[in-house]
Amino acid sequence: MLELIKITKKFGNFTAVDNLNLNIQAGDFFGFLGQNGAGKTTTIKMITGLYTATSGRILVNGLDINKEPAKAKRLIGYIPDQPFLYDKLTGREFLFFSGGLYSIEKEKLKVKIDSIINELKIDSWIDKRTEEYSQGMKQRIAIASALLHDPKLLVVDEPMIGLDPQSALIVKNIFRKLSENGTALFMSTHSLNVAEEICSRIGIIKDGKMIFEDKKEVLEAIKGSDHNNLESLFLHLTK
Repeated sequence: MLELIKITKKFGNFTAVDNLNLNIQAGDFFGFLGQNGAGKTTTIKMITGLYTATSGRILVNGLDINKEPAKAKRLIGYIPDQPFLYDKLTGREFLFFSGGLYSIEKEKLKVKIDSIINELKIDSWIDKRTEEYSQGMKQRIAIASALLHDPKLLVVDEPMIGLDPQSALIVKNIFRKLSENGTALFMSTHSLNVAEEICSRIGIIKDGKMIFEDKKEVLEAIKGSDHNNLESLFLHLTK
């Protein structure tokens, strides 16, 4: 579903991402970990077509993100770490606007929006203007917006920012369900506990290079007595 082939991104003489290779299949839930400045956000911006790689290829279900951007992007749902909403629109109006960008038929879109509102439990404030929303409320609208067109690949940057524990649990359960139903998820997060809890594969990037990538079960096996949790191993690998 998502393939990164020798991806490199340079800004002048600085190499932000260095020869990154990755293959994510349908149903994989990939947790992308790294310290600030390691290259996580740059990688996400290349996957979503916001940045062009200096070299290498990015394929989404076999489509090159640079050669066939429109077709590839229709398969992607993107949840940024800082959601942008139109302040004067209500949450429901914003979702109808977002669905219109994907040319979803109006009645089908209405059914989809109602379903997502119910699933995310946002019905009590969905008809308020988004300028009144807290960070967590904005984040849930961004999540809802990204799911409207049933993406084959969901790219998520720090999804739990601003979410209270109950909302975070709802979102984690939605992500699990998507993965179980065949959606590929690529999630960048600083929350090692979240990654350990819900991801099926883990990757760790340092100074633009992938220093660890494997199934979570392999990670569990190599932690051993010296590393009793993901945080301990992460700190060891990135020191």
